[in-house]
This record gives sequence, structure tokens and C-alpha cells, in this order.
Amino acid sequence: MPRASAPAEPALYARDQTRQRYRVAPGRILTLQLAAGDELQVIDTEGCQPAELMALDAEGKPALAALQLQSDPEGVFIGHQLHYPSDFPNAARLWSGATPAGHSRRLSCQQPITLLLAAPGGHTPVDQQQRASELCVWHTPAKAVQMPQLPKPLAEVQEEFTLHPGTARAYRVNAGEYIQVIDVQGRQCSDFVAFSQPALAQGQSIELDPTVTRTLNGLAYPGPGLFSKFYDQQMQPMLEVVQDTVGRHDTFALACTARYYESQGYFGHDNCSDNISRALQPYGVAARPGWPAINFFFNTVIDAHQHLQVEEPWSRPGDYVLLRALQDLVCVSTSCPDDIDPANGWQPTDIHIRLYSAKEHFSHAMTTRITADAEAVLTRQSGFYPIFSQMTQQFTDYRGWWLPTHFNHTGHTQEYLACREKVAVMDLSALRKFEVIGPDAEALLDYCLTRDIRKLAVGQVVYSALCYPHGGMLDDGTLLRMGPDNFRWIGGEDYAGIWLREQAERLGMKVWIKSASEQIHNLAVQGPLSRELLKQLIWTPADQPSLETLGWFRFTQGRLDDYQGCPLMVSRTGYTGELGYEIWCHPDDAAKLWKRLWEIGQPMGMTPLGLDALDTLRIEAGLIFAGYEFCDQTDPFTAGIGFCVPLNTKPGDFIGREALLERSAHPQQKLVGLQLQGNESAQHGDPVYQGRAQVGVITSATRSPLLGLCIALCRLDVRYADPGQTVQVGKLDGQQKRIDAEVCAPIFYDPQKTRVRA
Repeated sequence: MPRASAPAEPALYARDQTRQRYRVAPGRILTLQLAAGDELQVIDTEGCQPAELMALDAEGKPALAALQLQSDPEGVFIGHQLHYPSDFPNAARLWSGATPAGHSRRLSCQQPITLLLAAPGGHTPVDQQQRASELCVWHTPAKAVQMPQLPKPLAEVQEEFTLHPGTARAYRVNAGEYIQVIDVQGRQCSDFVAFSQPALAQGQSIELDPTVTRTLNGLAYPGPGLFSKFYDQQMQPMLEVVQDTVGRHDTFALACTARYYESQGYFGHDNCSDNISRALQPYGVAARPGWPAINFFFNTVIDAHQHLQVEEPWSRPGDYVLLRALQDLVCVSTSCPDDIDPANGWQPTDIHIRLYSAKEHFSHAMTTRITADAEAVLTRQSGFYPIFSQMTQQFTDYRGWWLPTHFNHTGHTQEYLACREKVAVMDLSALRKFEVIGPDAEALLDYCLTRDIRKLAVGQVVYSALCYPHGGMLDDGTLLRMGPDNFRWIGGEDYAGIWLREQAERLGMKVWIKSASEQIHNLAVQGPLSRELLKQLIWTPADQPSLETLGWFRFTQGRLDDYQGCPLMVSRTGYTGELGYEIWCHPDDAAKLWKRLWEIGQPMGMTPLGLDALDTLRIEAGLIFAGYEFCDQTDPFTAGIGFCVPLNTKPGDFIGREALLERSAHPQQKLVGLQLQGNESAQHGDPVYQGRAQVGVITSATRSPLLGLCIALCRLDVRYADPGQTVQVGKLDGQQKRIDAEVCAPIFYDPQKTRVRA
């Protein structure tokens, strides 16, 4: 029998014409139009989440009977949110009690209705754990959905048009206006070029320039992704990327050409370059056989030898890129006709363009997805973002959240010194938080984490690794014991919650893992004066440790200033190697917390801290970072945190134990420190050599202001990992330039941790 290709492609559920998926965010309401015969499945994704449903007929009257449901005395959330009159019937509750993760209910609609579906919930204080969580909804229409379906406009549309495969269109956009390029059905490429309107009026062609754009963005070679800004030949900005729901494009390769198809034997094939030339003809722009273009949604894989391999795009139905014009422009967009390779998923489809007025405002954002088939989530802003955005414009998308890299009036070195000498404060709200509750919470965590969780007392914090069965690390983080059956996991990986939930289901455990990242935001307050600062604004009740007596890796519950203040949680933890704390609050209380911190801290020399300075601080302290010191191929021993894997003293089994026993007995690499000679710095990924052979790789590196040295963390072959050995960091190709370095312990600052324990 011939073999057929059947790869697993979970993201393509969105192309299914027979059903559609929706997400109901915690505390929000979803509205859907249902027809007679439509089927609905509502899923409690994380468990323990009520689901409330209201149905209205064409006249706006209650119609729960269409779904064979009745109003419930507890179904008051939707009515309260929408301010319905008191005599309006309550909504229906789809279930009650402690539902397990994945619990669902199916409904069949008997007449046309407007459906309101809610995931009831609200403000949950930081010292409580019953968080609202999302619902997943599958809608199966009685009649198959007609594709394509365009996403809702982002604002009032000035103009819009559809480009069918093998077509292109020129259009004018004025400075400040927005361009939304939409991939209607997913996996479809669109090339884009732009020219200066005033220059064209004078007979000049000033266009987007790939070399200028790459140079001004600090990149030597083209590669996957988008630049934040695009420049013309005169080094003037033409466009900026405002939102991108894909994250994978190829910037400034040639649009497809006639020559490409001819070389494959397809003579006369439609191509984007000729289409662009025809679209520009009315503007007096000379035709070209190949146009350098922004290649939206196009996906090439660049191998280790800089060879390009084409693959199917990452884009799904409705994905888009939103651009803002920084000049008056003439633009051309295409829908690529390529059907001879994977560039358009083998099936070219439509591209849709929408133009929005300059008066509109859109937040800058990109998207992340926890899993391949998850809904896209735009870059989020913490409760402290409005404050920090007044102090700096230098933000980076850190794992789906905007965090500052440095501040306007300080900069990397001053922020670093403030932490080492006085006190500094940083937004760490991007950390992922999960509430783990239920009678089997301890058993689950003891099985999933490398630490012996049974030894953890209420009010204590422990640092641990979360490993896969093969011993590679999924994440690292801290676990707080809130009560006998209550824990809070704080790490860097969204998928950790899904992983814990999957293990609980596999083991048949009675435990719930609830996402809490949206309702718990936190500041790190670090430095020698951090205790002196915080004791002036943290009030604690008699049954909780005071700020002055709080021990290392302990936490306390309290309030801001006094008994009437907003609830806070303070842990004596940090990521700098200094005496320090983290303050945890609800985002609604962020502004109040910051105001009091600034009032007390500014006279003490408190300085806001960005990611750049934090990186130097944590490297000096030998603290590891995901994607640098560890990944899913790195075990805790190789990552330098073998101390959190008590193989000899933890009696119970845990995920990865067998693999870690083998890895610890036969280590191949070890995390070490390097002190480089001279003043040239190493970079993440630099090879490390002994003679001609590569024996290691730099994981993180910085110039230490305190030590006056260039230092690095390095994953090194165990044969060369003894302190005092000399190795060489390879630059250029690794052979033509070497920097001598001496192996040392991977903790450069306060190796005995006397300061953090003070």
C-alpha cells in the first residue's frame, strides 16, 4: 500500500468548517448567535469554575427553554454585569460543585437565540486562591460554516478590500493611519512594498529598503521575524509594526518571481513581482523582475549553513499584522499565487486589507500561545506598566508581557549599583502563578517537582525544578505552601499548569491547578536597604511573621500600611543575590502600592530596575535563566542546580528520577564560571575551546561593574571544569580569534550568600 502523509497539525482546527471554538475569559461574557439545530459544548478547562448561561429570543425575552435549561437562583452574574432589571429572570448555571478539569456539558438549540455565556468571577485578593478560570466553548452549527470568515474589525474601518490569490493592489495611506493585513484562511503569504507619496509626485521612487532597515535595527543578515520599524533608502522611518498575531515572517526576501517558477518548469505562472509592477504602473514606477518586499506570513527555515528551506506558514485563519504609516505612502499588497511548494500550504487563499484612521489608538502587542492549538494572547501589561511607561519607553516583550529594559534617567549601571548599594525595585509580574489546591495537592507536587515537598511547612518557600521523564527541565521556580492542602507555584512557563493538570488526571488525583497570573502581580524590592524600606509600609497581623523577622525563603500575609490597607503578600525571595523581597498584590492595587513605595523609597535612593541590569545581577550571583542555562534537553545537574534534586534523601518517586539517577552518575557537562582576560565580553552561544576542539558553550555573559571583569556562565565538558583550568572563548569562527578565560565557580558575587541571608 502507498504511504500517505498525515502529520499532526493541531493548529489547523481553526480551518474546520463544521465547528468553531471560543474562549470565555475569567469574569467575562461571550455572546453568540445560535440557530435551530446548533450544538454547543461548554468545557471547564481548569476545573472548579462555574458556567452561567442566558438565552434571549429575537425580541430580547428570556429563552432558556430553547436549550432545555431553567433559571437558577445563583445565576446572577450576567444580570449584574449587564445591569438587567431586578425582575428579569436569572441565568442558568450549567453545573455546580467542585467540577474536575475538563468537565463539560453539551447543549442542543431548538430555536434561534442570542446566547450569553459567562465565566463568573471577580477580584480575588492575593491571599486567597479561588481564582476564576476560563471556559472553552465548541459551537457546531447545524449548517457548516461558510469559509472564509473575517475577524471583527479592530476599530471603525476607513476602507477594506480582499485580494484573491495571484492578485495585487496599490493603495494610499497617510501618515498616522493603520494598515491591517489579514490572512483570511491561514497559511497564506502576502508581499508588501511601500513608496513615499511626495517623492512619487516629484517623479522619484523612494521605497522601503531592506539593507537600511536591517542595519538600523542592528541585524547583519535577514531572518525570520519582523522589525519593529521599517526604513526607506534615505534612512527615514516609513512604517512601524503595532501588532502581530503570528510572530513568524520572512522580512525582505524577494517577492516570488517569474524566474522562480520558470526554473521549476512552470512557465507563465502568476507571480507577486509582476503583479506588484502592474499595480505600480499608474504611479510611474518602473517594472522590475523581482521586488524586495516584506514577506508577511512567509516562512523559511534557515539551517546552520545559512541555506533556506521553505515550510508552511505559521499563520492561522484570521491572523494579522497591524502597521502604522510614519509617512504618506503608496503601498502594494499581494496574495501570493505559489502552489508548487509549501509556501501557502499548497492551497493559495485570500488576503484581506483593512485601513484605519490615524485617530484610532492600538496598543503595541505580539501574541503568544501556550500550546500549538491554543488561542492567541496579545502581549499583556502589568498593573505597574502605566507607572513605568512614564519613566521609560524601552520595553521588551518578555514571555508575553511588556517589561522595561532600562529607564530614562538612570540606565543599566546606575540601576545595577542601586541594587548592590541601596535599594532597587523591578516589575516581575510576568512570572506565571498557579494555585494548586485540594487534598492531593501535596502528593501531586511531590511527584512532579524534584524537591521533597512533604518537608515544606506552611509559610515556607522552596526553589525546585520541574522535569520531564527523560530528565530535561520543563521549568524552574518557587513553591509556596499556603496551607495544608494549598500551594502556589511561581515559575516562568505557562505550560507548567497544563503539565501539572495532565499528571493529576493521569494519576486520578483530587486536585485543582488554577491559573493566577492575571490576578497576582509583583514587584521585586532588592538591595541592602530593602528591609528598612518595606518595614515602614507592610502591616502584618499577629499570627503572621513581621517584615523584620521574616526569614529567608519565607513569606508573610499582610496589608499596605495598616489593617485597612489593600491585601499584600511579601516573600523573602529574589533574583539578584542581595537581601531582598517580593511584594505580591492584585493588579487593581498596583498603583497604590507603587505610590507608597516611591514616597518612602525615593529619599533612600530607591531606583527602578530594568531587565538589562537584572541580567548582570543574576549572572554575578550565578542564578540560571530559561533558554540560557537550561532547556528541555538540560537536566538540573548540568544547569547548575543539582542541589534541588535530593536523590539520596527524597524517598518518594518523582517524574524524571530514574533518568536523573543515571545523569548524575555519568555527567557529561557542568555549569561553571569563566573569568575572561582583557575587556572583551563573551556572548550567549559563543563556543568554548580547548585547543582546536569545542568543549563548551557560553550560556550567559556580562561585564561586572563590581568586579571590573568580563564574566560568563558556561556549560563545559566535565574534563575541563576544574577551577583554575584555562580555556578559550571563540570569536569570529572560533578559530581566528580566542579570548583566554579561567574556570571558576559559577557564583561570582557573595558565594556564601551572606548578604541574601542577612
